Amino acid sequence: MFNIGPLEIAVIAIVAILVFGPDRLPEFARTAAKLLGQVRQMVTKAQSDLREELGPEFADLDVRDLNPRSFVRKHLLDGVDDDFDEKPVSDSYMSTPQRLPAGARAPFDPEAT
Repeated sequence: MFNIGPLEIAVIAIVAILVFGPDRLPEFARTAAKLLGQVRQMVTKAQSDLREELGPEFADLDVRDLNPRSFVRKHLLDGVDDDFDEKPVSDSYMSTPQRLPAGARAPFDPEAT
């Protein structure tokens, strides 16, 4: 989630020991753990309330899908790159246009407009 490695955790621990001291550090850790637990509980309750309010149609709702960037990527751009990779590029659009014989009518598609 935060992409924190073991070196960063060690640096944070050393700084915490220097700032809070070895006597107050356990108390601070307990307080931080309680706060983190309360935040997780609030988030879980908010997600369940949202699912209840939206109804059974949205029972499988993932809150991360509400992020506009994720929504666009998932629903609009899903498979776009695959479509371009599978189809060979043709040069037909670069060919010279064909001329109609004199007096011939241009093709017309009434459903095209």
